[in-house]
Amino acid sequence: MKSYLYTYAAHEDEQALCQLELRTLFRGAKIGAKSLISEHLIDPSRSPFIHERITIEYTAPTLDELVEQVDSLQIQQGKTFKVVYYKSGEFVSYDEERVIERKLGAAIRGKVDMRKPELILGVTKYMEGWILGECMQSKAIWKQHQDKPQNYSTALSTRLARAVTNIAVPEVEGVRVIDPCCGIGTVLLEALSMGIDIVGRDINPLTTRGARLNLAHFGYSNVVTLGDMRDITDHYDTAIIDLPYNLCSRLSDEERLSMLRSAYRFADRVVLITTEPIDESVTHAGFEIVDRCQVHKGRFVREVLVVQAQSQAY
Repeated sequence: MKSYLYTYAAHEDEQALCQLELRTLFRGAKIGAKSLISEHLIDPSRSPFIHERITIEYTAPTLDELVEQVDSLQIQQGKTFKVVYYKSGEFVSYDEERVIERKLGAAIRGKVDMRKPELILGVTKYMEGWILGECMQSKAIWKQHQDKPQNYSTALSTRLARAVTNIAVPEVEGVRVIDPCCGIGTVLLEALSMGIDIVGRDINPLTTRGARLNLAHFGYSNVVTLGDMRDITDHYDTAIIDLPYNLCSRLSDEERLSMLRSAYRFADRVVLITTEPIDESVTHAGFEIVDRCQVHKGRFVREVLVVQAQSQAY
């Protein structure tokens, strides 16, 4: 079975969110400061934090031994390539990186193209050894969704929305998802761009109209309905709920508990985004918290809770 090295980075304010996303996507993997190795094959474009994925094809304790291994490597005829050094945690200076690339590039048989190669071979120093293999770079698809025609001041950022979607749906196939407070569709856009089977719902006709405009702008079909989440009758594997709030009014404890109890009824697993402490409400609704993190934006703090149904509801 193949293994892959993933490199990633996150701003200090999003470190906890990055770690929660990574331990959800790569269960059981040892997560380092800038990279991890896993047998899970994931498109790096899924995550707002992952930069590259290197297929581990060659390993060696020293660079010279790695060069010896690839001395007989023949790139497919007619295909251009280049070797690129990627940082994975071990310090290597800029000048050293270029030397490493030239040594390996000279040992490999094939046509080099430094501008637009058809194949990128990634090399990195990892712990006490060296790794080389085909590299796939992230396309940062989520950045395109920042230019939505409809925006809302309290909507999730595209980075947070994409990370939350990955936390909610680490495995895409066969999973039915709902965003019952979808607002202008920030989560919907990220989920649909990853091929996730998701529908949206919102009680506000203005925001549902905005969500439909945003989906249409990026070429997606309308998956949004108008209605209260407490009226949902279908069942879903997972729900993503950014609990409503604004600066002028907040949900009462009774309203919040009512929403969470309805979520317990229609979803087995829920990712909640909240600006207030809600642990007690989560427990009384019949859920248990299995993971969590905080996301900071200046003084503004959101909390992401991963919850699942308890064996016995309250």
